[in-house]
Amino acid sequence: MPPTARPLRKLGFLTIGLFDPARPGRGHESTLEIIELGERLGFDSAWLRHRHLQYGISSPVAVLAAASQRTRRIELGTAVTPLGWENPLRLAEDLATVDVLSGGRLNPGVSVGPPMHFEQVKDALYPDTADAEDFGYERVRRLLDLVRGKPASDFSGVEGFEVFSDVVQPHSPGLGRRMWYGGGSLRSARWAGQHGMNLLTSNVVKAEDREGPWDFAEIQLALVREFRAHHPDGEAARVSHGLVVIPTDSASPEQRAKYEAYAAQRLPRTASPQGPGRLLFAPDLVGTSEEIAERLRAHAAFREVDEVAFALPFTFGHEDYVQILTDMATKLGPALGWRPAG
Repeated sequence: MPPTARPLRKLGFLTIGLFDPARPGRGHESTLEIIELGERLGFDSAWLRHRHLQYGISSPVAVLAAASQRTRRIELGTAVTPLGWENPLRLAEDLATVDVLSGGRLNPGVSVGPPMHFEQVKDALYPDTADAEDFGYERVRRLLDLVRGKPASDFSGVEGFEVFSDVVQPHSPGLGRRMWYGGGSLRSARWAGQHGMNLLTSNVVKAEDREGPWDFAEIQLALVREFRAHHPDGEAARVSHGLVVIPTDSASPEQRAKYEAYAAQRLPRTASPQGPGRLLFAPDLVGTSEEIAERLRAHAAFREVDEVAFALPFTFGHEDYVQILTDMATKLGPALGWRPAG
């Protein structure tokens, strides 16, 4: 197999943070414990995914604030925050606050588009402005400007006993370089590059060629190259790869059977584009670390990145995540040339 053109430099993982609605505290604690484990294992980053009106983490920024006080080194990210649910000014304040609390370890990832099930939720989310809201790239640009220190107000100074700033406070100067865009289309990759963001890729891309055949890795490779072609940093622009990866080196027979059944159930959706958005999904990678490493080395897009945030399956238990992360850090990462952080 051809070697990776870029040795793996940063190893991260992504989790959704499921919980029992009758005991939400335990699920959130489990997520924090997994992040702590990731730091002990030497992972470079841990990422949380937003889940609104579901039994997954609805407020990753709040959870990452807690994680920042229980870790000292591991970078903390969102992959991704759907901005259709957010006010960019308020989100900028929250992100800057957590970045300061973490000592500059926050990596916010965002995406655009209307909120999921918008017709059902719009009266609660935007009761007076639903028809006027802009869910496109302008919302990201507003967030970027505010995080990067552009004025949010035309007033600053002293009023009575209070002092006011015209920019978001606290201001965290390095945060603007650590903003990520989660994109699966050429247009999104181009926009992210033009605006100096980093690019999060995942196990989903948009099949923009209606004729096919559709090769997931080649489509994703085109996104990476489009992004870097329009980024000020060119080939040095940061891209993170995010497939679902399940190493089985230390798994029990029961765990292996569960993992294989999970991947098999999801495999049919990878054969052709799905839905009106023409979304193409990548197969989940299940096997020994050597087997997975071989498949990744043959993946056209993976060969051009040096950072990953492998996604943990959403429906597994805490002990499964411990096994998977341990194998990632001790077997798969080293097989890809990665060295754990100290």
